[in-house]
Amino acid sequence: MAWLDALRGIAALVVVFEHASYSFMPEFRQELMPQFNTGRYGILVFFLVSGYIIPASLERRGCVRTFWIGRGFRMYPLWATAVAAVLAVSFLGLADMRDFGGQSAATVSVAHAGLLQELLGTPSVLLVLWTLSYEMAFYLLVVALFTVRLHQRSAAVAVILAVLAAVSVAAGVTLPASALSDLVGTGPLIGLASGALVVAICCASSGSPALRVFGGVLGGVLALVLVPFNGTVPLWEGLIILAVMFLGTAVHRAEKGQTTWWWAGCTAAVVVACAVAGAYWSSEEAPFTRQGWIVAFLLAVLTFGVALASRHRRIPRGLIWLGMISYSVYLLHPVLLAVSDGTIGRWPRDNPVLVLALFAVLLPLCALTYRYIEAPSQAWGRKLARRVELSRQRAPVEPVRPKKPQVRPENPADPETEAAPKTEAATEAQAEAETHAPA
Repeated sequence: MAWLDALRGIAALVVVFEHASYSFMPEFRQELMPQFNTGRYGILVFFLVSGYIIPASLERRGCVRTFWIGRGFRMYPLWATAVAAVLAVSFLGLADMRDFGGQSAATVSVAHAGLLQELLGTPSVLLVLWTLSYEMAFYLLVVALFTVRLHQRSAAVAVILAVLAAVSVAAGVTLPASALSDLVGTGPLIGLASGALVVAICCASSGSPALRVFGGVLGGVLALVLVPFNGTVPLWEGLIILAVMFLGTAVHRAEKGQTTWWWAGCTAAVVVACAVAGAYWSSEEAPFTRQGWIVAFLLAVLTFGVALASRHRRIPRGLIWLGMISYSVYLLHPVLLAVSDGTIGRWPRDNPVLVLALFAVLLPLCALTYRYIEAPSQAWGRKLARRVELSRQRAPVEPVRPKKPQVRPENPADPETEAAPKTEAATEAQAEAETHAPA
């Protein structure tokens, strides 16, 4: 897992630099961004890593319920800390709160509670939270495929999404940002989507096979509706984001021998070709912006490929450490930048010293939040997941009547119960690996 930590560490540093350049490096940013969109580069690397590890985490557990427990304890504690911090500095007058377009506090809170706010017509309290909405949509799709036993079709899903993205651009299909919110209203959409999300997670985590399938499919449909029709990025880019994550899953399956490297390579070629074509044909962006996006996308895929090829080499401990705290780095740096902008303001000239000062404050702060917030919350999540796993394994089984012969079913075992019981040591080892999975 060390190479994945290194990737996350690099991606986090690039994203921080991209956002810091607004405040401290405006001249350099003006020259660099048309050629290379550093923000998209870092985010796409994160998405590839998520696609690689998240479905594997669900399949190792073999249980949707414990998967959602792990994700909840991984994401929400630090998310709540970052949101509380930005609200506090705004209340103290040290930073300006984002404009929510007249939405009530209750509406904004409900939209954020499910992490889907960016897909529900609600601006994120922190700008970087928009990526978590697409991560949540990916989780819903992964669970949907798992419950209907199509989780091995990751490569096919990546290809379908990428082709749809390219076709939508070629056909001139464009939608305004948050199109569904404009059609039915932001408040009603938030209520419907949030209710559907709760029902989907609860049903998919239930003990009934029929309810699990219903909940998984409902969550998958919710994701497939919100991402293309109510996202804040263009239609084609939303589909490409999902395709990129499923590409990471396809690579993982090839590495584990579940599919061939040839098929994974073909999948990568299709996704790359469709992404580049979609960005090139898109009329929604200026040509130089398209160039910056294409270069960022190609370099992100190349970076992931080089890291994958070097996964058996020794990884510097500094990069591994950065990967461990990368979630804190990603969520907390906008708070520091908001305080900086609200106090000393943005600089009209490049000032690299202030960028270094930002990192000098940010990294020790993130080390503290990882130690006292992330690590304890993940440990609690692992304990709760183990209890759920043990209770599931100890559940009484209906005795077999001796009069009826035992016939092996042709269909595979139910995915919720097919996982073999694990020893506590094996469970601990897997949980430790999943601890460093990206948000």
